[in-house]
Amino acid sequence: MIDREQVHKVAHLARLDLTLEEETQFTEQLNGILGYFEQLSELNTDDVQPTTRAIDVSNVTRPDRVESGGDRELILDSAPDREVTAQGDFFKVPKIMNVD
Repeated sequence: MIDREQVHKVAHLARLDLTLEEETQFTEQLNGILGYFEQLSELNTDDVQPTTRAIDVSNVTRPDRVESGGDRELILDSAPDREVTAQGDFFKVPKIMNVD
């Protein structure tokens, strides 16, 4: 089972600042979850076929089609800032990395 020290260590690694009360609460909750897994491991599943889902589910998809993105000029006009270069007009966004 998990103790409060382990919860504290994982919270520290995840950069979570938990109170002592939260650490205690999470310890109890995680031990409850692990208890359910222990109960499940006691079941005999030798005759159970592996499945990926408990119920049949089919994915509804549509065919991929190239479509227009709309009026380019109208879209660029709504941008807070734009940049015109030899390659064309572009959205101008703040620089997030200092790469020269």
